[in-house]
Amino acid sequence: MKSISDVLNTFDPLEDKYISREYQSYGVYLAEKLEDTKRKGLYIKMSRDLPRVVLTQALRFVVDSKARSKGALFMWKLKEMGVFEKYGFTMRGKKKVIKKKQVI
Repeated sequence: MKSISDVLNTFDPLEDKYISREYQSYGVYLAEKLEDTKRKGLYIKMSRDLPRVVLTQALRFVVDSKARSKGALFMWKLKEMGVFEKYGFTMRGKKKVIKKKQVI
């Protein structure tokens, strides 16, 4: 992970004018590594809501492969790891709230 000073040193205000937080920078980094720049917003949201360790582990798995669709493989790996259920991450709207049934 980059430190704040590294991000600020490489920050170009003309090119990166909409990136103001570190998680946004990491989301754009994910999109570029996965060659899926059309879905930058999704990767920014994931980098904000999910642990960085999990995202990095899935990214390492995908970068080492020779897949045609790296974004799809990345999502599959996260699903296989159980990240979406564990952290209540949804693609649309708010996070799922899992209600536990009361035993009487």
